[in-house]
Amino acid sequence: MHSPPPAERPWPTLPGTPALNRGTVRRVSSEAIDDQWVARRWTDPRSRVLLVGSRGEVSTSSGGVLLVAPGDVAPGATPLALGVDDDDVAYFAAVVDPPPEPTATLRELGVALGDRDVGLAVQAVGLANWHRGYRYSPRTGQPMRARAGGHVLYEPDTGVEHHPRTDPAVIMLVMDEHDRALLGHQVSWPDGRYSTLAGFVETGETPEHAVVREVAEETGVQVHDLHYAGSQPWPFPASLMLGYYARARGVTPRPDGREIGSANWFTTAELASAVAQETVRLPPRLSIARALIEGWYGGPLGEDSSWG
Repeated sequence: MHSPPPAERPWPTLPGTPALNRGTVRRVSSEAIDDQWVARRWTDPRSRVLLVGSRGEVSTSSGGVLLVAPGDVAPGATPLALGVDDDDVAYFAAVVDPPPEPTATLRELGVALGDRDVGLAVQAVGLANWHRGYRYSPRTGQPMRARAGGHVLYEPDTGVEHHPRTDPAVIMLVMDEHDRALLGHQVSWPDGRYSTLAGFVETGETPEHAVVREVAEETGVQVHDLHYAGSQPWPFPASLMLGYYARARGVTPRPDGREIGSANWFTTAELASAVAQETVRLPPRLSIARALIEGWYGGPLGEDSSWG
């Protein structure tokens, strides 16, 4: 006689705040609509500017991002309004090519930065990516101009406005009736790199439907229950990651071969052993994927790592 499977434990929770969710500076989207407010703050010597390259690289200084006075920014740069702190100091970003050395990417910096700086950098990199890839009107093909502190691009001839895009994506750790976690290896990744499954929400689709669809498409596993765990901005270039835990029967995965080259179920002990032996490499702690895995595992698992 077969013994019944163990009872399902309560849903795991994320272990703290995901690295890119931090920030202390109040956003100023309402104030930045006023071009006079932007102009006044841009000429205020107390204001500070984060310098970012058009491909998202950020100038750094010891212990954080490099912040300069507006007067130190080359003429012609578009002020990208980021926020105001409790001391009424305004923060901007400016796209500068190339930005002053040393520089680093947000993927490299994210975990090490303090709360204020990571909040500024996430917004700055996201806006820089948008301005780089969205210079011309999709309606007319004509160059657009910035207003509202760089948060709006408009068509000079028609006045039609365009706003930064955000692409919702789901990212999920699937667990079976034996509390094993399903992790996948993308075909484009180096050997041994495993992470949670993920995918973009399609037009007219809810995030919950996307979780079920993506898991089935990528591994053939059918999700029967899911639980929202938290979210994280991911400006590479413009995603919002919606994190879920999900439950499914522990059937043998059938990777699609296009995105997922292999997928395996892991117990906590099996994953800990594979990480210790370096046969499995987890996503970095910058990502909500690592938070989902460590939330299921019940604590830190191995050292931090880089996707690079």
